[in-house]
Amino acid sequence: MGKIRDRMDEDLRLRNYSPSTRRNYLMCCAHFAKHHWRSPEEMGEPEIRSYLIHLLEVKKTSLADYKLHLAALKFLYTHTLRRPEEVAAIPWPKVPRPLPRVMNHQDLSTLFSAIDDFKHRAIIMTAYAAGLRIMEACNLTVPDIDSQRMLIHVRHGKGGRERYVMLPERLLDVLRGYWKQARPPGPYLFPGQKPQTGISPAAVRKALAKAEKKADLKEPVTPHMLRHSFATHLLEDGADIRVIQVLLGHSSIRTTALYTKVSREHIGRTASPFEQFQVTTP
Repeated sequence: MGKIRDRMDEDLRLRNYSPSTRRNYLMCCAHFAKHHWRSPEEMGEPEIRSYLIHLLEVKKTSLADYKLHLAALKFLYTHTLRRPEEVAAIPWPKVPRPLPRVMNHQDLSTLFSAIDDFKHRAIIMTAYAAGLRIMEACNLTVPDIDSQRMLIHVRHGKGGRERYVMLPERLLDVLRGYWKQARPPGPYLFPGQKPQTGISPAAVRKALAKAEKKADLKEPVTPHMLRHSFATHLLEDGADIRVIQVLLGHSSIRTTALYTKVSREHIGRTASPFEQFQVTTP
């Protein structure tokens, strides 16, 4: 793509897109150009449509990857090439919303006990205890842990949004024990192979998969499953759904409301309006 690639990368940086998003968008657009063996400047809506159909029907691309390619092409033609009409009529796919998978307390305890490495155990416990996305946990620095106010400062949330989440007393004990043993030298609380970088999400996922196998759990465990479990357990303990929304960093209450469909305990505690009627039984 040459000059177009450089201009698109500049447009992405000017809009403060994350490095990973920039890398993925540029890769998707490069695949589009390679598929047709033509420059995007020479193509328009027909070529975009045929490429997207190819992804869905020939390559059997997952819905998440398809949406990524579509978002990249919409950005390319709307902002970089300044031809928004080429993508305006291409719809976003209808996405099914499966219920989040949630772990119970016993399975979580078994999982934590199965993690041998102290650093991996500490970061996975932190992800659950504070409801963090995996990248948010990886990006934590030592000053983000505020033991005076019992808060964790999430500086690099989704969409660049900052927020505070709770720092449970039990998690603070875990982190202090980890600190005494590991003494991380750099700014990151959970450093990677290079001290000046945080641990990679891939390394955490690998540790989680190893622990899940050792714990002999019935289904695969993902980092986001820990976050789903955090939200559902909070709801079952009576936390207000708007508080949960803030803790999770959701921009819309509708996203958080999905957990009300998962929590059977929450549903069971909800009184029917029928309770208000005075009914005489025969």
